[in-house]
Parts: sequence; C-alpha cells; structure tokens
Amino acid sequence: MLDTILCVDDDPITLMLCKKVINKSSFSNEIITSQNGEEALKYFNTIRQNNDDKHHHPQLIFLDLNMPVMGGWEFLDYFNSPEFSDFSAIKVIVLSSTIDPEDLEKAKKYPMVIDFLSKPITLSMLEYLKNKIS
Repeated sequence: MLDTILCVDDDPITLMLCKKVINKSSFSNEIITSQNGEEALKYFNTIRQNNDDKHHHPQLIFLDLNMPVMGGWEFLDYFNSPEFSDFSAIKVIVLSSTIDPEDLEKAKKYPMVIDFLSKPITLSMLEYLKNKIS
C-alpha cells in the first residue's frame, strides 16, 4: 500500500470515483486531489517551501491530460524540470479518456510516466499497478 497519491483531474465525478476505488482497494492511505496542473504544482511548491517530510510526498500521481488552466502535458513539462527535481522519484500514471497513439508516444518522453491508462480507474487497474510498482 502506498502512503499518499495525488489525483489531478478537473472533473469532480472522476475525482470522487478515483477516491472510492482507491479506498476500496486499499491502494493508498491518503488521496490528495488537484483540479488542474497548476494546482498540483502549487501543492508541490508548498511541500518544498515548508521543507515537509517525505510523508506528504505522493509516491504516485494519476494525471488527466485535458484540463482547463493547466493541462497534463504542461504539468509534465514543469514537473520534469530541474526546479522539481526533489520529486523525481514520484511516478506518474496518465489517466485519459482518449487513448491517442500520439499521446502514448509523447508520454514515453517523460521518465516519470510509467503507464498510460484509459479512464475510469478500476479495481483491476489498481491490481495491475500494485504489481507494476512493487
């Protein structure tokens, strides 16, 4: 079981479903949510500024691609920069409603992205991820 995960999605229903499925599967002790990439980056900046202990660092991020304010690709560009190198051990799962082959290829360019899965999140998906990240 992971300590903390971060779900980044602009859809409140998707976030609620994410929380329910993750809680049901005992996949993580704590689920933090952000409604877009900018909110997620602010969360990481707060951790860095407060010199927060590792307990609040999510081990995994579920990331939507298409969001207002700042989408998933833009978030990944920032998160992959030296400014966020403190968090380089955090893995990212892209969770998108469309599986575009071009997006799959683009995701491979980011070292932190370990998988690209189709929404919605399911119990079988989490079982698959448990085996993949353990």
